Amino acid sequence: MKKDIGPSELVFPTPVFIAGTYDANDVPNAVTLAWGGVACSSPAAVSIAVRPSRYSYENLMLRKAFTINLPPAKYAKEADYFGIASGKNGNKFAATGLTPVRSEFVDAPYIEEFPYNMECEVTHTLDLGSHTLFIGAVKNVKVGEELLGENGNLLWERAGFLTYDGADRTYRLPGEITEKAFRAGLIFRTESENNAG
Repeated sequence: MKKDIGPSELVFPTPVFIAGTYDANDVPNAVTLAWGGVACSSPAAVSIAVRPSRYSYENLMLRKAFTINLPPAKYAKEADYFGIASGKNGNKFAATGLTPVRSEFVDAPYIEEFPYNMECEVTHTLDLGSHTLFIGAVKNVKVGEELLGENGNLLWERAGFLTYDGADRTYRLPGEITEKAFRAGLIFRTESENNAG
């Protein structure tokens, strides 16, 4: 039996994105966002949804750029602070001791201590109601060497990136691998599908 739970319990867990921006005075700011994800693979683009009341919203509209910084679990307190404090009231980087670095590719700062940073240029905005959706073309990705395998491939299991569970308002780590994507479902393919090329 299924029960209706309403729109406040959407899809969880979600990625924890820390979006870096500059304000009108070139002061770096960061905000924690749970509404975001991959928007397109070619050209590479990501989406973030931001309330117009947030200080970062003004920065996004002004600079047309942001970074996405993925926080490892050891930075859970900093990630949480970036979401509950406002850049209107103080410098979040100064408060947390984290280091903003000016991107070479877009007009936004990334977080030095976080081992995965995407540098994005705003290409589209869409007012959805409570949030505005920003689509960012990914101009560059920086990855800490500790996350790379021998062949230069990204090893996500080494990262310990946070996810957010809005149902009980907790941060979580990704779970175990249960199956291999694009392989597990092959058991249902028919012989004609296998020969279709």
